[in-house]
Amino acid sequence: MSFWVSSTRWSYLLNMPKQVIMSELMRSFGVKLGGFVNVVSSLFLMLILFNLLGLIPYVFSVTSHLAFSFSLGLPFWLSLIISGAVYNPSSTTASLLPGGAPAALNPFLVLVETVSLSVRPITLSVRLIANMSAGHIVLGLIGTYLSSGFFVYSSLAVFVLIFIQMFYFMFEMGIALIQAYIFSLLVTLYSDDHAS
Repeated sequence: MSFWVSSTRWSYLLNMPKQVIMSELMRSFGVKLGGFVNVVSSLFLMLILFNLLGLIPYVFSVTSHLAFSFSLGLPFWLSLIISGAVYNPSSTTASLLPGGAPAALNPFLVLVETVSLSVRPITLSVRLIANMSAGHIVLGLIGTYLSSGFFVYSSLAVFVLIFIQMFYFMFEMGIALIQAYIFSLLVTLYSDDHAS
C-alpha cells in the first residue's frame, strides 16, 4: 500500500534523520544489533535539537558541557564493548591483536590496542564539546564587537559586522548538524568492533 500512497511532507521530514542513520548503519555491523537503528536515530535527533537550542541567545548549550557529552559517549561505547564480550569473548579478545603481527610485538600491540579502545569515549565527547564551544565563543566575540560597534564604528563597519555575524550564525547551524551526524556516525562505527 505504501508504494501507491505517497507520504506527506511532514512524515517524510520526520523520517529523514532515521533514513540518514539507516544508510550509514547498513554499511556496519550495527544493522545486526536489534534496535540499534532506533537508538542511534534518537541520539542523532536529540543532538541536533540540543546543538540548535544552544544557538539561541542566553541558552546554555548542554552539548558544550563535559558531563553531558561524556554521559552520552561512555554508555554507548561501553554497551557495545560489554555486549561484544558477552556475545563472543574469544573474538573480542582476539580483536586486540592485529592479524599477522610479529610475535615479539604482541604484548606491545595488545597494550596499544587496549589504550586506543579505552580512549574512544573521551575523544568522542571532547570532539563534540570542542567544536560546539569554539563556535559559541566566536559568536559571542563577534556579538560583543557588534554591540560596542554601534556606538564607536562607522555604519559601514557595523554593516560588515552584521553580515559576518549572520554568516557565522548560519555556519554554526551547519556545524551543529554536522557534529550530531559525526557523533552518531562514530557510535555506528564503534559497532563494527562488536563480535560477530
